[in-house]
Amino acid sequence: MYDCGFTKENNWFRYRAAAIIMEDGCVLFAGNENEDYFYSIGGGVHMGERAEDAVLREVFEETGVHYEIDHLAVIHENFFSQDDGILKGMDCHEICLYYMMKPRGTKELNSNSCTHGVKEQMHWVPIEALDKYKAFPSFLKDYLSREHTGIEHIITDERK
Repeated sequence: MYDCGFTKENNWFRYRAAAIIMEDGCVLFAGNENEDYFYSIGGGVHMGERAEDAVLREVFEETGVHYEIDHLAVIHENFFSQDDGILKGMDCHEICLYYMMKPRGTKELNSNSCTHGVKEQMHWVPIEALDKYKAFPSFLKDYLSREHTGIEHIITDERK
């Protein structure tokens, strides 16, 4: 299956679906030994795949747990550039649909995830301490600290 995205010259675009998973005042992030930051649970939507199906697939692939979707929470337009890694020198534009997942009442996971051949670790980060971590999306601490009605559209521009 192919992810919905493309590269043209030094521009990279991706359509992504991600999860906001919270338990006991913490939010779940992934990380790996090659990166110095945490990132949201999720990944590229495949061609012909519904975003809801993509987030359920990605959450299971990364956590080893079948979570349920509560609701679509955020449409995120993200602009960024990379200094290293596979996107080095690229101007990146990502559209991501963030789904709030239903809590399970436990932080227990069955993760055995790898991305690009690199083992991922799952991290439960306390929401109130989120600003002490290098974690993306950067809007998440503010978003989780307030009440919401409906779907929010958030734009971040972290290009250097």
